[in-house]
Amino acid sequence: MSKKICIIEDEPALLEMYKVKFEAEGYDVYVAADGIDGLKVIKEKMPDLVLLDLVMPKMNGFKVLDELRSDPKTKDLLIYVFSNLGQSDEIDQGLKEGADGYFVKSNLTPTELARKVKIILAKPEKHNPQPSRSLKLGLNRVA
Repeated sequence: MSKKICIIEDEPALLEMYKVKFEAEGYDVYVAADGIDGLKVIKEKMPDLVLLDLVMPKMNGFKVLDELRSDPKTKDLLIYVFSNLGQSDEIDQGLKEGADGYFVKSNLTPTELARKVKIILAKPEKHNPQPSRSLKLGLNRVA
């Protein structure tokens, strides 16, 4: 059974590019262009991983993250922020609010992101808000 990824991204070209890349890697990919639609897709599809942009219309990524972590059905999903906001305060806020990790879009090619996602999804454990989680995965929390 294929792993499911939900990408929430408001830039249509980026959304399509990552959708195509992850489908080519064998994942079932679900997409949303804003936070409100993203919440609907996540609750319907219950993906194995969420890649979440922060700056979006209707509902920003921080609010989406808060909603997902507050809901007993979605609180344990793997959620990685995927944003061009790469300042340390934004990264810290994303991790503090419950993201399992943080990827800066401009620092990764689609192939590099796909490689990191493959490693993340190969691990059996789910969300664990302990700061040491990234060390267990052998990954940097920021890429």
